[in-house]
Amino acid sequence: MEALQKAKEARSKKENKIEAIKKLKSPMDVFARLEEIAKGGYANLAKEESSYFLKCFGLFDKGEDFMLRVRIPGGQLNATQAQRIGEVAKAYGNDYIDITTRMQVELRYIDISNIATVLKQLDEVGITTFQTGVDNPRNIVTDPLDGVAYDNIIETKPLIDTLQSIIATHPEWLSVLPRKFNTGILGSLSNSCNIFGHDCNFVLAQKDGIFGFNIYLGARVGVQAKDANLFVTPEEVPSLFSALLTLFKRYGYRDNRNKNRLHFLLQDVGIEAFVRALKKEAQMPFAQAGVTMVQSQNIALGANKVLLKDGTFAYKLVVPSGIFSGSDMIAAAQTAQTYGNGEIRLTYDQNLYMLHIAPEALPALEASSLVQAYAKYHTPYFQDMIACAGTKTCSFGVIPNKPDAIEMAHFLSSEVAIENAAVRMNWSACPKGCGVHGIADIGFEGCKAKDDEGNRVDGVHLFLGGKITRGAKEAHTLHKSLPIDEAKHHVKYLLQTYAAFKNRGETFEAFESRFLSRNYSYQALAFFTKINYTLQEKLGLDVTFELEPSPKSGRKEEYELFYFGLKLYKLLTKEKRFEAVDGLSPTLVKPKSIKRDTVSRLNPAVPPKLSEIIYNMTHEKPSERAQVFSELLVALKEV
Repeated sequence: MEALQKAKEARSKKENKIEAIKKLKSPMDVFARLEEIAKGGYANLAKEESSYFLKCFGLFDKGEDFMLRVRIPGGQLNATQAQRIGEVAKAYGNDYIDITTRMQVELRYIDISNIATVLKQLDEVGITTFQTGVDNPRNIVTDPLDGVAYDNIIETKPLIDTLQSIIATHPEWLSVLPRKFNTGILGSLSNSCNIFGHDCNFVLAQKDGIFGFNIYLGARVGVQAKDANLFVTPEEVPSLFSALLTLFKRYGYRDNRNKNRLHFLLQDVGIEAFVRALKKEAQMPFAQAGVTMVQSQNIALGANKVLLKDGTFAYKLVVPSGIFSGSDMIAAAQTAQTYGNGEIRLTYDQNLYMLHIAPEALPALEASSLVQAYAKYHTPYFQDMIACAGTKTCSFGVIPNKPDAIEMAHFLSSEVAIENAAVRMNWSACPKGCGVHGIADIGFEGCKAKDDEGNRVDGVHLFLGGKITRGAKEAHTLHKSLPIDEAKHHVKYLLQTYAAFKNRGETFEAFESRFLSRNYSYQALAFFTKINYTLQEKLGLDVTFELEPSPKSGRKEEYELFYFGLKLYKLLTKEKRFEAVDGLSPTLVKPKSIKRDTVSRLNPAVPPKLSEIIYNMTHEKPSERAQVFSELLVALKEV
C-alpha cells in the first residue's frame, strides 16, 4: 500500500473542480428530488445538478432536453424490458434509440418535465439508469451470446449480477470514484466485447485444468490493458472486483481529470506493486495467470445467425451505427416472442440478437417486416461497424459521424463487394474515442480537414491494423486529416487489395497481419492509397498501382520507395526505368538518366509535379533520391 499512498500524495496538490462539486450534496438527495426537479423545469435547475449529479443517474443535460443512458447488464433484456424501453423512447424521446458499445441504450430528446416519469417506468420492469455516467462503475459487458453459444465455457451473467449487486444503487459506491470505471468479463473463446479494452478485464483462462479468468487492468483510449499476471476462479471474482474498486477509490488521483483513470495509477506504481496491494486488500493470495483462452473474433463472424447449444438459433439484426428506434425495439420484442423465447441481447458492435429461434421458424422470422427492413445492412461493411454519436447529439463531436459511417459502408458495398469477409470499421467523432477506433481493422477519428481548394471540410484521421482477437493492439495512423470524401477512396483501395489477396474466409484482421503489415511498412501503405487516389480520382487515369504478395523490399523504407518508383515509371510510361537493378542500384555502369519532366513527356496525361516525384524516387544515384515517404505524401498534395 505504501507505493500507492506515495503516488497519491505526489498527485494531491490540488483537487479538480468536479471533486469540489461532489462535496456540495449527496447524489441520492438529488435523486430523491427528481420529481421536484422535473416540475421545476430548466429555470430552477441548479448548475451542479445538470453538470454532474443528474449524470449519476444517466441524465445528461443537452441544453434543451436530456439524453438518458440506460444500464443493461451484459446487454441482456427480456421481452417485457425491451418493450418498455421502446415505449418510453416512443412516448418521451422522439422514437429514437442509440445502441452503444457498452451493450446498453441511450434515449434522447427527453423533456425535463418527463425525467422522473421515464425513470419510474423503466424501474417498473427492473431497469435502472444508476451509475451510467461520470465517476461511477459503468455497465458491465460480456459475450452477447453468454450462456448459450457453443464456445461459451463460463456463463458470466450470474457473476455480473453479483458484481452489480455490490455497486448498483448503493450510496456508498455512488459517485465516489476518481473517474469512470469500465469492466468486461468474458467466459467465451471468442472476443465479442473488446475484452482487453476496459479498466478491469476478466478474460477466460485455464490453469491446471480449472477454468477461470486471467486479469488485465488499466485500458483507456489509445492504450490496451496490461496483464496483471493473476488468475481467479469464478468464486473469487467478487472479492477481486471489490478490492480493486476500493483501491481505486482510496488511492486514485483526483487532480487532473484527463489523467485520473486507473491506467495512470498503474503507470506510476507499476503493475507488480498494485497487484501486491490488491491481494492485501482482498486478503486473498490469488494465483498467477493461467493460459488465456480467447481464440477468435465473434463466433457468428460474417453470419446473421448462429446455432446455439440447445439446437435453436440466435438471429442477428444489423443496426447501422447503432441507430434504432422505439418502434423497432417494440417490434424486436414482439418478433423475439413470436419466433423465439423473447430474449434480446445487445452487442458491443451496436447490433442485437433475438434468441432461441427454432430452425423451422427461421424462414418466417426472415420474412418478418422487422428483419426485412434491416436485411440490406447484412454486408461486411455494416455487420461489424461501430460509430459513436457525432455533432447532432454530442457536444464533443467534430463530424456528424454516424451518417458518415453509414454513407461509407454503402459506398464500399457498391464498390467492393466481398463474400466470406469480415471488416471491423470503427468511427469516433472526436479524440475521446468513444467509437473505439484505435482497435479497429480500419479506424476513423473525426477532425477538420482541407479539400483541394483549401476549404475547411469534415475529415478523419485514418487508422489501420488494430487487433482484437487473442490480444488487443492499437492501430497505426495511416493518414492525418483526410477529407471524408477522399478517405472513402483510400479505404476502397485497401479493401480491393483484401478482396484480391485474401484467403478463403480470412478476416481483414488476419489479412492485415499476414499480407499488409508483413510485407509493407505503414509508410508504404499510406503512399499506396495516396498514389491511387491521385492517379484515379484526381487525374482520372485508368491505371491502378497494385501491391505485390511477395515484394523484395523487406519493409525497408528506402527499398520500398525505390521499387514503388520503378513500378510507377513502368505503369505510366510502359517503359522500364532501368534494364535491371541490384538492391538500390542499377546494374549498368552508366545507368539510364532521366529528367524531371521525362514521365510527362512520355505520357502527357501525367502532370509535371507527379513526373518530378517519380524522378526523385528513381534517380540513378541513391544519394539523390527522396529518403522517406512522408516527403512524397506532402508533394502528392500539389499534384
